[in-house]
Amino acid sequence: MTVRKFAVTDVSLERTPGQDADVFVGNLVDQRHGGPVTIGYGRYEPNQSIDEAIAVDDVMVVLEGRVSVASDAGTVTAGPGEIVYMPKGSKVTIRSHEQGALTAYVTYPRWQEA
Repeated sequence: MTVRKFAVTDVSLERTPGQDADVFVGNLVDQRHGGPVTIGYGRYEPNQSIDEAIAVDDVMVVLEGRVSVASDAGTVTAGPGEIVYMPKGSKVTIRSHEQGALTAYVTYPRWQEA
């Protein structure tokens, strides 16, 4: 893979696998590209919530709006420019707030291999 730059306009967002909430993700780098990570964007419509068992180390960067991530360790809320790290093995609930949210994510290893 060569050096590349991505923008949210480059991604095709699809409903988060296995979820009914209005939460959409799109990978820009994944197993198709041969790298060890998955990189993409996520869009959370207002007041949505998803439960996830984190199968890989997951880093979420909030670009717009706010999200709260609840786990056994407590709840963190992040806004634009803030990063949430969710370690492999965590069980989390990710919730968007009234304005929804746009995020970018990186997982290691690629999340679809997990």
